[in-house]
Amino acid sequence: MTGISREDFAGAAGISADTLALMEASGSAWLHSESDAEAVSRAFENFGVVVIEEDGSMGAGVRLKFTRQDVKQINRLETEGGIVRSDDAL
Repeated sequence: MTGISREDFAGAAGISADTLALMEASGSAWLHSESDAEAVSRAFENFGVVVIEEDGSMGAGVRLKFTRQDVKQINRLETEGGIVRSDDAL
């Protein structure tokens, strides 16, 4: 969905690529702790994936917060280097 490799996503989430493959294949996989689940959620957020909760009229799912082009541009900008400063504008 995001155009990144399984290994890159698993690395960002701090889980094994095999665990991620199980999640993709079966729709679920055992995560060993609440912190693993939180790490996967942070990785989703990092790569612009939004988890949609199930409600009375619609099923659960995922979608992109940004377009693929937006994500590529953000990743490019974040890896450019330069002087690191606070993002706060005065």
